[in-house]
Amino acid sequence: MRMGEVRSGLEVFLEGETEAARRFRGARAGLVTNPTGVDRRLQSTVDLLARGSVVQLQALFGPEHGVRGASQAGEEVASETDPRTGLPVYSLYGKTRRPTPEMLEGLDVILFDLQDAGCRYYTYLYTLSYLLEAAARYGLPVVVLDRPNPLGGLVTEGNILDLRFRSFVGDRAIPIRTGLTVGELARLFAAEISGAAVDLTVVPMAGWRREMWYDDTGLPFVMPSPNLPTLESLTLYPGTCLFEGTSFSEGRGTTRPFEIVGAPGIDPYEWADRLNELELPGVRFRPVWFVPTFSKHQGQLCGGVQVHIVERRAVRAVDVGVHMLATARRLFPQFEWRKPGQEGRPPFIDLLAGGDGLRRRLDAGEPAEALLGEWEKEAETFAERAREFQLYH
Repeated sequence: MRMGEVRSGLEVFLEGETEAARRFRGARAGLVTNPTGVDRRLQSTVDLLARGSVVQLQALFGPEHGVRGASQAGEEVASETDPRTGLPVYSLYGKTRRPTPEMLEGLDVILFDLQDAGCRYYTYLYTLSYLLEAAARYGLPVVVLDRPNPLGGLVTEGNILDLRFRSFVGDRAIPIRTGLTVGELARLFAAEISGAAVDLTVVPMAGWRREMWYDDTGLPFVMPSPNLPTLESLTLYPGTCLFEGTSFSEGRGTTRPFEIVGAPGIDPYEWADRLNELELPGVRFRPVWFVPTFSKHQGQLCGGVQVHIVERRAVRAVDVGVHMLATARRLFPQFEWRKPGQEGRPPFIDLLAGGDGLRRRLDAGEPAEALLGEWEKEAETFAERAREFQLYH
């Protein structure tokens, strides 16, 4: 197939010719999805499956931001009745983040159709992980309808998470930029679950290749969450999301989240100059002023930088993010690490970074290059291990 002819796992499943479609035809099904669950005509997975031509849809399950994608980051999502279909909607980002026996009662299979961000921080991965654990415990089959890694499948970046720092922004020993599709990650997660085996089926995409970024696929782009509106923001997210663990705004409340970063009292020209002197591949930094409309520093004038992508395939977002942290830590007394949300918990930066090494070493004044060199070796180790779970070449 040529570029632009990719069919998602959803579309392949609905054609009815796969083993999964034949096995579960007429089955009572639950569906984990959100607005990214669409076909190429932008018809939602909910509406398509509710027609009953393949499965009998019985319940919906929502990740962070909810089935309809209306909730902001970190907001607890309530269970409800879906106003369009009348189906029960069970929140997996509310009172519980794990499916309960009551939620799964009466189901023959549960389908998963979500577009992830290709990044360890993204909570949809742990919604999937918890679902697989529950399915193994209760003997329920899971079908993952695969979608592209929006950043392609050739590059892996960042350290492997230290399991002492597990959280819902990092619950598996994977690197920051995974290089795997959500279906491939499901295969890896399932293989690591101890005890009962997972009855997992992944419906692969047709036509996807590892060198493809999302805009190479011909599939319509639906933002995977409210603050990742563009492929540019997704490209930088594996690095600039680390600023969520600091006193600096990561650009939430602007029209360019994760591309704009800064804080009140910052000299944007000084920061941009120091960053551009590093000549990081694929990016340039422009000084900016901005006023967030919500989130950190709401209504306050901030100085900072906008990261401009000039050669996408050369960008190593994790390197960009760590160098930005290192220069901000060195230049600006306003820079602080975000305090733990609960007593006894690690600082949030340690949860995002998958360990305390980033924070400790930058505080000690170590150069970013030393840390990033070690992280590169960890990413290479993971990439080698992950090959057995790959579905596309």
